[in-house]
Amino acid sequence: INSTTALTMIVMPSRCLLILSLLAVQGFAVDRGKFRTCDQTSFCRRHRGKGSAALYKYSLMKDSIHFHLPSEAGSDKEGGEGAGGEAEDSSLWKSLSTRILGSKGDSPIDPYVRGPPPTLTGMLVNTAPQTSTGTKEELQWSVHAMADGLVRMRITEVYGENNKPYESARVTYDELILIEEKLEPAKHAQWIRADSDEEHKKLLQKVVPADESIDNYTALQYGDAKNVNNMLLLVRLAPFSVYLYREDDLSVGPILTVNTQDLMHFELRRLKDQEEGAPAEEEEKPAEVKEEKKHEKEIVGYWEDGLAIYADGTREEKVVIVEDQSHHRKLTESDLDREGMWDEKFSSHHDSKPHGPMSVGMGVSFPNSNYLFGLPEHASSTVLKDTQGEGAHYKEPYRLYNLDVFEYELDETMALYGHVPLIVSHSKTTGTAGFFWFNPTETYVDVNQEDSNSKSTHWISESGIVDMFLLPGSTPKDLYRQYSKITGTTPLPPMFSLGYHQCRWNYKDEKDVYFVHENFEELDYPYDVLWLDIEHTNGKRYFTWDKNLFPNPKPMQERLWSQGRRMVTIIDPHIFRDDNYHIHKEATSKGLYIKDKEGKKDYDGWCWPGSSSYLDFTQDKVRSWWADQFSYSRYEGSTPSLFTWNDMNEPSVFNGPEVSMQKDLLNLNGEEHREWHNLYGMLFHKATGMGQVRRNKDEDVRPFVLSRAFFAGSQRYGAIWTGDNLSDWSHLVASNPMLLSLNVAALSFVGADVGGFFGNPDAELMTRWMQAGAYQPFFRGHAHHDAKRREPWMFGEETMRRLRNSAMARYALLPMWYTVFNEAGVTGMPVMRTMWMEYPQTEELFAVDDQYLIGSDLLVRPVTAAGATDAIVHFPTKDTWYDIDTSMAVSQAGAEAGVKTLTVASSIDKIPVYQRGGSIIPRKLRLRRSAYMMKTDPYSLYIALDPSQEATGTLYMDDEETFGHEKRAEYAEAAFKVSGGSIINTVTVGSGWESSVGDMKADRMIERIVIMGVDAPPKSIKCDGTPIEFEYDSVVKVLVLRKPAVSALADFEIKLE
Repeated sequence: INSTTALTMIVMPSRCLLILSLLAVQGFAVDRGKFRTCDQTSFCRRHRGKGSAALYKYSLMKDSIHFHLPSEAGSDKEGGEGAGGEAEDSSLWKSLSTRILGSKGDSPIDPYVRGPPPTLTGMLVNTAPQTSTGTKEELQWSVHAMADGLVRMRITEVYGENNKPYESARVTYDELILIEEKLEPAKHAQWIRADSDEEHKKLLQKVVPADESIDNYTALQYGDAKNVNNMLLLVRLAPFSVYLYREDDLSVGPILTVNTQDLMHFELRRLKDQEEGAPAEEEEKPAEVKEEKKHEKEIVGYWEDGLAIYADGTREEKVVIVEDQSHHRKLTESDLDREGMWDEKFSSHHDSKPHGPMSVGMGVSFPNSNYLFGLPEHASSTVLKDTQGEGAHYKEPYRLYNLDVFEYELDETMALYGHVPLIVSHSKTTGTAGFFWFNPTETYVDVNQEDSNSKSTHWISESGIVDMFLLPGSTPKDLYRQYSKITGTTPLPPMFSLGYHQCRWNYKDEKDVYFVHENFEELDYPYDVLWLDIEHTNGKRYFTWDKNLFPNPKPMQERLWSQGRRMVTIIDPHIFRDDNYHIHKEATSKGLYIKDKEGKKDYDGWCWPGSSSYLDFTQDKVRSWWADQFSYSRYEGSTPSLFTWNDMNEPSVFNGPEVSMQKDLLNLNGEEHREWHNLYGMLFHKATGMGQVRRNKDEDVRPFVLSRAFFAGSQRYGAIWTGDNLSDWSHLVASNPMLLSLNVAALSFVGADVGGFFGNPDAELMTRWMQAGAYQPFFRGHAHHDAKRREPWMFGEETMRRLRNSAMARYALLPMWYTVFNEAGVTGMPVMRTMWMEYPQTEELFAVDDQYLIGSDLLVRPVTAAGATDAIVHFPTKDTWYDIDTSMAVSQAGAEAGVKTLTVASSIDKIPVYQRGGSIIPRKLRLRRSAYMMKTDPYSLYIALDPSQEATGTLYMDDEETFGHEKRAEYAEAAFKVSGGSIINTVTVGSGWESSVGDMKADRMIERIVIMGVDAPPKSIKCDGTPIEFEYDSVVKVLVLRKPAVSALADFEIKLE
């Protein structure tokens, strides 16, 4: 798709502002020459497949294994049922206990680790005839058995040995990611060995293969109490491998296995020897770039795709380079292992790699499972497809490295803006299980069909340690509860943020803002937030306003807020290096910036303002300082109705390698950027949210921050969107699986730009995208500055009405959305769910990602094809399904794990959405202009009966904007139930609302109850003896109760007689 793009950049030659407007005809395609492949990445190339397998053969030393009682795991004590082993005065044990549990002098050996102490510890030895270091290689191994079936396994170097390159611990970031207070040790743990008592010996014999000796195995039995929710972790000593079983279902086999394919590697830190220290060979450059240009043009700036902007107004052209891979020698294992270990180049960029090779990797398999999910963010299907093996769909592994990929393509494993190293397996046989690879460095993951019934994965990271969490499930709800204990849940967002957001790069000035706002008002079109992109600032200086375009920012915000609307402004992490800019001046004086590779100078990279520096958000003091900048006194022109958008936080650096930072840059602790790259965007997101909270009295107002970059745990800090998509049907199709993958990784508050960022949607595409967006968690329209204006009224009256109807459908369901988000915050379950999450035994639905569920009760099938007038929907036959527009049943309940596939009518006015039989969904039907205006509107209950004429549902209520629900228990939850001819409400009121709930009942009334699937009308309907008016439609079998005069905040029983 070709488009003419007008590029506007502010650049800084000789510190003078120059505005360039460049016209370039471009195709929408990623510049692949800017981004590395596995073969262009030394650590991935060395270890992919079995490339380095001959150098790594691990065995767990039997005599090194020690068991630690759950109550004494932090001490040097041992014992307990099935413990035994070496005596306490064993010199080997003393050495290991010091390294793993104890301290050296007054300092902990590993100051970074958090969470429950180990239950089992031991030493792994690399028994390969030739190792990568040429010396004996030993590793520390620890297993941390936790409550709820979780188990953590860490493998590190043997820290604490004097004068060794690995004397000090490798840096890890437990305190930035893990929810330490939720990670509790298992209350019961039992070490099982070949010489255990007969009962436990028999247990070991059940799981050890018949052709192997139990002497080569040991096991850990653990659970919440003895014989309650027990898990069994089986460990093979040589070759080393691990198998996780659910003890109540041993016959199924293991649900997860580790290193069964001998893919583990751990590159020990080492000294750079003379041979390795020799100058690197000059790489042969392709003919296109080999000769130096004698008359190089002056570069005055860079565009987001990393291409240079020249002083004469022209722009660097993409150079397609077909790399000759023959120079990557593959003669011997050691030959391959040395290439790129200490020095690496990509394009014109150089990575000094002062610490040498530090890669770690592991193979993880999922027996009896053919369906793996997760590893966002990639523009690919929700189910993970093979990257290796016969018939592999992709050639490249899934890459996890946060990058600003300009004009990203679809059906690719290329890295995008954010990543979560979580895989969830699901099968009818083994249920749901998960694997979390806790490593924020650059990572590649291969997926392979191990055999006809099993999937395997191979994880390869540039640095860090081997740190794994095994999540046993066995149901989706179990798994997400377990995962939430590791990285947290999605906090309840403010209600307004669930409404519609209107954005564009850029609304030009205050007059433009008022024009857009007043048009929404005039058309009775609901929206909650109007957004401003980078052009609202004074020369891309964040926390400022362009005084010519936005001279009165406070009155502007206050005017919108007077009609129930908020605003959002963009604030990116790059700080313009202008000594007169107060943010830069103070950050420089306080020493808050990321440093160069020498640790001396502030890093200087290029982004929207020009020459920029980047704050070190890995430091608590920097995050706190950043939060202070959001105070109303410091952020001039801000008001309580102004919220924030964090973009470019991968971080994006236009003139950096892969449009990001050099890996050998240092944070303020002297830790290389390669160690924390994938954390940067999340920590920026966190700091911004802190600022929004801190700016208000008593820190009692919930923040709203949208971020592009993310990592595991980002769900705690706000919303995420899928970045710069294209106004094309293919990108509408891709939005569903991309958002589902994010939800698989517990990132619930997510969305895709409605209409597409690049390009110009026609009326049909805009209509279908608005329909889809109305049923996705984050709902925002956005457009590039070169795209035509696309506010709802720009497509004509007929299309405007369709777009408004979509927005109205969203607003009607806000009570349901809010309730489902509350559930996500409490349980960890995603808001937008794959079909298998609610129908785990229906294998026909496992790979389906063109339809999904909101919570458990609403099935959505967006229409994503041009000219479509119908759509194919797969209805689980476990339940009855009702069309939410007609209230008619379209699919009746039948087989427990069956599917009924129907072609349903879906004209341009219709998006197929269905309510599950047996559910009760609250709505608000009065047309208002924003969520704030709906706050005291009455509810309508939509009850969809199951074949037993029963249904249940909940409605969560609070003040919709403060932390009162958390701090003061100011909330209530109505639990509705239809059974035995009665509609019953039972209300749970938080202690903070108990004294005032009586006064609030009038603001939480129920004005209508619609019951679907009623076979015959009742003779009468009464509540406390008072008759209630009703109507019955025998054609659609719908019963409507009008004005029942009951409150959602009061217990009641309505009897149908």
